[in-house]
Amino acid sequence: MICLARHALFAAVCLLPVTAVAQTIYPIDRADVLTGAKFDFKVEFPGAPEQSAVKVLINGRDAADVLGKPATFAVKEDGLDHSAYWIRDVSVAAAGPMKIEATAGDKSATVSWNVYATPAARKAKNVILFIGDGMSVAHRTAARILSKGLKEGKYGGDLAIDDMPNMALISTSGTDSVVTDSANSMSAYTTGHKSCTNALGVYCARNKSTLDHPKVETIGELVKRRGKMALGVVTTTEIEDATPAGIVAHTRRRLDFNEIVGMFYGVQPEVMLGGGTPNFWPKSKEGSKRNDETDYIAKFKEAGYTHVSNATELKAAAASPDTKKLLGLFNNGNLDGALDRRILKKGTVSRYPDQPDLVDQTKIALQLLAKSETGFMLMVESGRIDKYTHSMDWERAVFDTIMLDNAVQAAKDWAGTRNDTLIIVVPDHAHPVSIIGTYDDDRPGTSLRDKLGIYNQSVFTNYPAPDAEGYPSTVDVSRRLAFAYGAYPDHCTNGKPSLAGENRPTEPNTLKTAMVANEQTCAAPGAARFTGNLPFMAASGIHAADDVILTAMGPGAELFRGRMDNTAVFRVMATALALGAK
Repeated sequence: MICLARHALFAAVCLLPVTAVAQTIYPIDRADVLTGAKFDFKVEFPGAPEQSAVKVLINGRDAADVLGKPATFAVKEDGLDHSAYWIRDVSVAAAGPMKIEATAGDKSATVSWNVYATPAARKAKNVILFIGDGMSVAHRTAARILSKGLKEGKYGGDLAIDDMPNMALISTSGTDSVVTDSANSMSAYTTGHKSCTNALGVYCARNKSTLDHPKVETIGELVKRRGKMALGVVTTTEIEDATPAGIVAHTRRRLDFNEIVGMFYGVQPEVMLGGGTPNFWPKSKEGSKRNDETDYIAKFKEAGYTHVSNATELKAAAASPDTKKLLGLFNNGNLDGALDRRILKKGTVSRYPDQPDLVDQTKIALQLLAKSETGFMLMVESGRIDKYTHSMDWERAVFDTIMLDNAVQAAKDWAGTRNDTLIIVVPDHAHPVSIIGTYDDDRPGTSLRDKLGIYNQSVFTNYPAPDAEGYPSTVDVSRRLAFAYGAYPDHCTNGKPSLAGENRPTEPNTLKTAMVANEQTCAAPGAARFTGNLPFMAASGIHAADDVILTAMGPGAELFRGRMDNTAVFRVMATALALGAK
């Protein structure tokens, strides 16, 4: 999520792109360009000069000659006050620095690219990329406390994501903002190029159409085209949502769900598992969100996919020798999180009682993808860590962190001692969240601040011992973690879990001009009222610019070290798979 407002009343606010500082040459300055990877080259000239007045050079030579394709030129592109020079769908064959100069009259712009190749020999046969959407250090710490226990200052064990030999700090800012969204940050992982808020697989130019911005080939497209590998996408969100879409999509607007379904169909990952069914249905079907009559479930079936809609069907499809490619859509929206599915039975569990766990999805995806003799790439996302943190519902977010950890353990078990699989675990961005102590119902007083213990008063929690999968049987205990948010709207909390359903911190005011605290929550016993520190239209928590922790293992993982940019994650994967080799 990147929207300040989650309430439908303010949906338009979420759709408005943030105006970025204009870049006139795409790819932009200091871009890392993989040899052989395709991209669109574009130069925008302010003032709409004629083609005869402009010159575009790469390393001192005509750009069209260097890139091997003729340029197209549009004066007043899209009716705007600029001219556009395009060379689409090109690649660079040789590594080395490139200097791009664009001149129009007495005005010029210059950028430099670092074109890099990869070794010819593949280090890894397979890559598994786990995304803990919005997973911050506090989520990992809380997941370790709940699933491993904490006694006398020592944990009862490590998470699967802890017990990996390579680690790096990943910086996540985009081209237009300090704080990123899931689209821009995932796009950096999947293309190796920075972009702007709301964008997937494109540079953000001035084009009016969201689908006509300069494209950059994604890792999903590359492994299919250059590696001849199998591809899998697994998520607990709508499969059209930003993180899973980042594997295949090219759009300036992450909410182009209908178009993104078409992009998935164009790439055709062998495994696709998640939610978001209505964007696959034709317009005439009740509940459809499409604006045309294309039946994408039928199209995927015609392309050889087995379609399943619940966990029982998923297991049956995995057991069938007839299943070659798999499309699983298990919810009209996002899948319910682990806490609701396993214990509370809230959310949409009553409507979708047979949703699969992320662990089962991961195991089945690996089972099918492992049949590829040329290897595979699999992306697995625990997406509701982010969404629950937006709604300031940390218990649900942490249960989904434990679920992600279990999925990582399943992948580690599958990889075993074969030493041919690179496994990466990384958030796409952070949230400003921390554990500041514990709430203890036995402390004297009635206010939330009375119940908060800090430093030596932060007594250990009394969550029940976890089950075999690391989940305590309840989160409604008398000594609980005090999970604090650094950025928040007006809201109320009593420091207790939201047992009746996902937390809803805000509601629109009477005039619908701002989001205010949800008075139903404010009426709960012991609730404290917090005056927000976010803009008045903010309905939920927001992302942070903090670096995130990446852990990795397997061939190629040794390249992760120190602080790295998020674009470097793509480079490590491309290097491990030799995607830039001639």
